[in-house]
Amino acid sequence: MEKPSLTVQLFTEATSDFETSQYRILAALKIISDDFQKNKIYPHLSHLVELYATLGNVLDRLQDARKKFPKRIKRIDFVNQVIEHEVVFVPGSDLTKTEDLIEWALPYIRAKIEEGRTIYEFASEEIKLQEVGIIPNYTDEGYLFVPDNERSRLLLFQYEVSVFESSTAKYRSLKTSFLKAINKGRAHRSPNAIKLNLISEHGVLPNPATYAFNTRLQFPFQETIFPITKRKLMQQLYDER
Repeated sequence: MEKPSLTVQLFTEATSDFETSQYRILAALKIISDDFQKNKIYPHLSHLVELYATLGNVLDRLQDARKKFPKRIKRIDFVNQVIEHEVVFVPGSDLTKTEDLIEWALPYIRAKIEEGRTIYEFASEEIKLQEVGIIPNYTDEGYLFVPDNERSRLLLFQYEVSVFESSTAKYRSLKTSFLKAINKGRAHRSPNAIKLNLISEHGVLPNPATYAFNTRLQFPFQETIFPITKRKLMQQLYDER
């Protein structure tokens, strides 16, 4: 059976059964909550943040569209000399259920975002970044070392930063390539020794920018540790410019 997932279409498509839509949304949030309980925050957290912003935008557009529908007099208050109007929807344009569903769901989504951010902030605080050796002026390429404590190993990656510019903004993306894993059960090797070994093995750059991450957390690597380290690395590289 396919697991329920949160998509914009779930909210914007015709909702003939409001309660069924609510159930599907709560079921999808339960799956996310279960992963958060296991300290797995990606890709859920970024997806929830994007979805929350998108739904807010959809809600604003629906409310703007509502103002453009024809109106009729609902009540006349002769005492206060106020005329109240109500929107008259043309056939097939009743978007009330979509509006109501989004308004109902947004607090639940916001609560899950806060839950994920709490885990993210804790993990980010517990993951420390260390510069390895002398950092050169050119830092768009280099190495990063990330611990996978669940499997007692250190993973070595090569990274490369790409820059994309538009007429209004500059965007950076981080590409990583896995090199190898070092079993932590072996004799301890310093980050600098590992860096020198990689230079002798690959020799692409004489002194590549190298960063080592340290943490005692035994959180899932792919869903939490690695995404956070990549974000911290991008912040470090951006601060250095």
